[in-house]
Amino acid sequence: MDKELYIIRHGETDYNKLGIVQGRGVNTDLNALGRKQGEAFYQYYKHIPFDKVYTSALKRTHQTVNRFIEDGISWEQLPGLDELSFGIWEGKESKEDWVNAFREMNTNWQRGQCDLSFEKGESPNQVSRRLQEALDVILSRPSEKRVLVCMHGRSLLVLLCMLSQSPISCMTSFAHSNTCLYRVSVVNGQFSILEANDIRHLANS
Repeated sequence: MDKELYIIRHGETDYNKLGIVQGRGVNTDLNALGRKQGEAFYQYYKHIPFDKVYTSALKRTHQTVNRFIEDGISWEQLPGLDELSFGIWEGKESKEDWVNAFREMNTNWQRGQCDLSFEKGESPNQVSRRLQEALDVILSRPSEKRVLVCMHGRSLLVLLCMLSQSPISCMTSFAHSNTCLYRVSVVNGQFSILEANDIRHLANS
C-alpha cells in the first residue's frame, strides 16, 4: 500500500443543527456536540500512527482534529479542501426558497450539469479542480504513509466521486454524517474505499 487516507467530515456546528446554509464563506465553530464528536473520534483513533493531518482552511475542520494536532502530528491547511461555496445562500436559514433552489440545483447536478452553481457560488466541477490540487499535494509526499484529512460534507461527496472514478453527478450516492470516516487505500495510484461513512466511534458518545 502506497498510502492510507482517513478522510472525515468535521463535527457538528450550530449552523448544521439549525439548518442554516453553511459553505466556504461561513467560518463557524463546532458546537458542544461537535466538540464531543471530535473527542470521540480522537479517543477511538488516537492509537493510529498518523504521519500528517490535513484540513481545510476553515476552523470547524481544525477544531475537529485539534487533539491530534495537540499531540504534535504535523498539520497543514489546504484551502482546496474547503466546502463548496453556496454563494448568496450562505448564512441563510433553510426556508422554502432555499429548499426549492437547492432541490432544483441538485436535480441539475444529478443530470450531469455540474458546471452550474448558485449565484456567486461554486460549481461541483470547480470544487473538483481545487480538490485535485489538494489531492496532488497529499499524494506527492511518499514519506506520509498514513494521513488524516478533515473536510466538509459536499466537498467530501465530490472527492468520493473522484476517488471512485464516478461522475461528479453521482455525489448523492454517497452517505455522510458529522465526523463520519471514509478510509481509503492508495496502491499504484489506484484508490479503494475500505470503509464508508463509518461512525462506530460515536457509539458511546
